[in-house]
Amino acid sequence: MTQVALEQKSIVNLAQEGNPEAIAALINQVLAKKGVTAIAKCKDNWLHIVLVADEIPDRSVYFRFIIDGITRLNPHHIDFVRLYGRKSDHKWPSWTEAFDLAQTPYFTPIAPQLPPVTRPPEPRKRKPPKYTKKLKKKIRLMLLGGVTWLMVAVLGVVISYQINSPVRYKRQELQPLEHKDPTIPEIKIPTPLASKKPTPKATQTPAAVTSTAIDNKQSITLKAVGDIVPGTNFPNNRLPKNQQELFQNVKASLQGADILFGNFESTLTNYPRTAKDTSRPMVHAFRNPPEYAKLLKEVGFTVMSIANNHSFDFTQKGFEDTYKNLETAGVKAVGKKKQILYKNIKGVEIAFIAFSHLPWHNSVNDLPSAIALVKEAKKKASIVVISFHGGAEGTGAMRVKNRQENFFGENRGNLVLFSRTLIDNGADLVLGHGPHVPRAMELYKGKLIAYSLGNFVGYRTLSTSGVLGKSLILEVKLNSQGDFISGKITPVQLDRRGIPYPDKDANSIPLIRNLTKLDFPKTDLKFALNGHIIKQEKKKD
Repeated sequence: MTQVALEQKSIVNLAQEGNPEAIAALINQVLAKKGVTAIAKCKDNWLHIVLVADEIPDRSVYFRFIIDGITRLNPHHIDFVRLYGRKSDHKWPSWTEAFDLAQTPYFTPIAPQLPPVTRPPEPRKRKPPKYTKKLKKKIRLMLLGGVTWLMVAVLGVVISYQINSPVRYKRQELQPLEHKDPTIPEIKIPTPLASKKPTPKATQTPAAVTSTAIDNKQSITLKAVGDIVPGTNFPNNRLPKNQQELFQNVKASLQGADILFGNFESTLTNYPRTAKDTSRPMVHAFRNPPEYAKLLKEVGFTVMSIANNHSFDFTQKGFEDTYKNLETAGVKAVGKKKQILYKNIKGVEIAFIAFSHLPWHNSVNDLPSAIALVKEAKKKASIVVISFHGGAEGTGAMRVKNRQENFFGENRGNLVLFSRTLIDNGADLVLGHGPHVPRAMELYKGKLIAYSLGNFVGYRTLSTSGVLGKSLILEVKLNSQGDFISGKITPVQLDRRGIPYPDKDANSIPLIRNLTKLDFPKTDLKFALNGHIIKQEKKKD
């Protein structure tokens, strides 16, 4: 074996032992010709990797490359990896992503192959004068020293930048992983606000501050949660020993509504063959035993969306089994193409229509068909509730923008345009899920849009670090015409296993309040400190 081969083997061995310099060396062997430099540093069981280039490194390409390489390398003593992308002349990273080596983060099952990272050989160039080489070498050393110094400084404060909020909050101390992300700042209620006594108006019940008095017998109360994956038994068993523990901590908070809605992002089937190549990185097929449908009924779910990118994990047969098993257990399923689900609550006819970004469901990208479904539902129903599974995913996808969202080559829809268009044509409430993080809310023409309810249960399947573990139970009260009366956020925190607990720190309330201020500053919603969502009175000119 040659000396070069021995050195390469030594680097690989060191990298497998968790040596950050060796890991960075392996990455740089591939990325050097791309003009990207990797700097790695370990802190406890976290590996931090900063990618530095003249232009911001492409998040989707390099994150796929890093997650695939580190997963295959499986370095000792490293459980979690955070990747940063930064321009060489910027002080702070432009983006960041994290993943758990023992619990690979959940992303789209349809992902393009990683583009080749090699380049054709460049034409031979004349050798520059010796003094030019020496000058370039000095500049490179100075830059490397500066980058290394900055990396240490950045990791020393653990990336304390915030989500472009106009309000400054105190920097939070690091908490155990299942509750806190060591790099994403916690958006806490500032101490001065927390110490103030609420004004009389804020302490009134939400119904008391609305302009129209509604008889409770004529109003409809709906509670909704985001993505639910109660473990999986494929390709290996990752089901809880006691399935009751999945919801037992939050079961009481789920009660008390006319409708309890959620997105079931798995399948209920015994069908053995998956439609996916799960040997590829980040491609997952979720499957639960059919009896889990009874658990959902026992918890209190009345309507469950099955329009998402895991509903066909086990082919059309698995999708049909999921629908049938939910219905048999007494939980209404919605998600078939062109399906409108009707329920009569207190004499009020309510219609549910579920969408995803995929063509075998009702699609968020097919507005004419979506409008036609809403108009058809409105002929029979007084209230039309829309559920969508769309948008980009992860900690970098918390902001809502009025434009098309793409994720790993998929068109995940313009969700602002989609939601508003359906309300313009008769929809009354829009419930979003798919990004795996909470998003802003908007009151549009008196109708509520919740752009993402985040993760709710992800037992050993969904990543729950940082904001991925911040969740909520959304309660919405509508009048018999579907107009928003009031709402409430019950904050929830997912632990490392993906089991929800009541969040005593109430992180999701200021998080959603801040995001709403940023994304929809003119919306007529007020988020009280106790989680109540109040429709603000419009000021008279």
